[in-house]
Amino acid sequence: MKILGIGCSSFHDPSAALIIDGELVAAAEEERFTRTKHALRQNPVLAARWCLAQAGLRPQDVDVVAYPWSGAILQEKRWEYARRVFPKQPSKALRAFTKLLGEQKKRVGALHDTLRAVGIDPREVEVDYVEHHLAHASSAFHLSGFPSAAILTADGEGEVTSTLFAEGLPDGRIRKLKEVLKPDSLGLFYATMTEYLGFEALDGEYKVMGMAPYGDASRFDLSGLVRVTDEGGFRCDDERVWVARKNRAVPGKHFSRRMIEELGPARVGDDLLEPYVHVAAATQRLLEDVSLQLVDRQLADALRQHGGRLCFAGGVALNVKLNKRLIEHPLVEEVFVQPASNDAGIALGAATYAAVTRGERVRPMTTAALGPSYTTAEVREVLDGFCIPYEVLEDAPDTAADLLARGEVVAWFQGRMEWGPRALGQRSILGNPTVRGTADDINRRIKYREPWRPFCPSMLAERAHDILVTHGHDSPYMTFTFDVRPEWKDRIPEVVHVDGTARPQFVTAERAPRYHRMLQSFERRTGVPVVINTSLNRRGEPLICSPEDALQMFYASGLEYLVIEDLLVRKRPG
Repeated sequence: MKILGIGCSSFHDPSAALIIDGELVAAAEEERFTRTKHALRQNPVLAARWCLAQAGLRPQDVDVVAYPWSGAILQEKRWEYARRVFPKQPSKALRAFTKLLGEQKKRVGALHDTLRAVGIDPREVEVDYVEHHLAHASSAFHLSGFPSAAILTADGEGEVTSTLFAEGLPDGRIRKLKEVLKPDSLGLFYATMTEYLGFEALDGEYKVMGMAPYGDASRFDLSGLVRVTDEGGFRCDDERVWVARKNRAVPGKHFSRRMIEELGPARVGDDLLEPYVHVAAATQRLLEDVSLQLVDRQLADALRQHGGRLCFAGGVALNVKLNKRLIEHPLVEEVFVQPASNDAGIALGAATYAAVTRGERVRPMTTAALGPSYTTAEVREVLDGFCIPYEVLEDAPDTAADLLARGEVVAWFQGRMEWGPRALGQRSILGNPTVRGTADDINRRIKYREPWRPFCPSMLAERAHDILVTHGHDSPYMTFTFDVRPEWKDRIPEVVHVDGTARPQFVTAERAPRYHRMLQSFERRTGVPVVINTSLNRRGEPLICSPEDALQMFYASGLEYLVIEDLLVRKRPG
């Protein structure tokens, strides 16, 4: 069965994914094609067309379209939602009833517009409408390879749900245990603090996470913003978290005037400043503490029953510091985090959910290299078209390793583009982690981003447990942080964050053979099985997709070397 997942119900991070007979064959985000970060209010037309073309399918070959939006759950939960918001925002409670049909029309209209643009008649194809958080849950559980598991999903909001506690059963069913509805939302809490700290919601949460280790969480008590309730859920403070328009301190932002009164003016600029580093630290600490309390209250029995296996998805699951705490939880043995845990992943989750409900067995996810690829011949044609000189390489991994060993920074473009926000050795900028100042150099003349932002390592999986305190855990998708062992901190200083941790990718020959060979070659030259790996893009841009995108960035930044398939482009003579 051919199932096309279409994700545009959130109006940000639209995407498409294709499942054929239980196998994930293609997945991509629209932003990679339109070159607009998060592709706000765009429909995933180009992504869907590419998925079909990748599989050699015509639009009429699609059996089922899966869409992560459920008007039925909105109807079911509207009374519960209205009771929650009525005391402080009665108009929102009223809109839960008066605008239900309008919401449904808007979301379904986006789907129909997408399908028609792709060449699929919405009246002629079967459509599954999957709840937003069930799509998140499926994207993790049904692709994890786990026979059963506890499941946690958390983000800003779905239809009305913000957090789901569930369990994945051996027969593939997902059984809900508890839901928390907006405006009580860990994602909206963190987004509020992201905006107060001077970043953009949807895009700056990982910057808050990176800033937090520079601060002292004990300097600010933010516990009143989110508190765990006696019923095992949680409540956010409506006066300070994602507040109504009338209470906002700044138009277009969601933090309140009261927050300004308590914490001081909102942060501006790119520098690390007090007291904001301490606010960031307190924000991160509160997210972790509340999340762990909720796991204890809602998922303890499920974790015991399912062998300590936990699946995690939703935007909050991209918080790798929280994920470190989850791995260290005494009831947790193994965690699978969907690499596209944000709303880009709900197209995939809707498709896997639709497949399982039809009795198909979904195969585990083994790679995030699910996007477009280009042959060396196709790249040569592009380079020749622009009259750009290049060298043909006998061994691209070895050439890249030699450049890195000499202290050069290399753009690395190989194979199928990554799915999700992390560069994983397909569209990456690589550097030597032993050469002090390399990270600063990449930030300053290539990425053009804040100088205090950390970089991540890719490392040979067979050496990872010697370098990091991993608790025996895998990390194929950069979704976890681990403590760096003391004897390695000075050997790879450019990928060790200020708190002594690193967010690694473990590379195996099975998952990424060319990248693995490059790391082996680098180790032979340096004795170090680790490279700096950051995404091939500049600040505010999506990850590079095509050779044309790579060349545009290469010549508009301080990059000197581009290894693109089996070709080398350089700015300086060899």
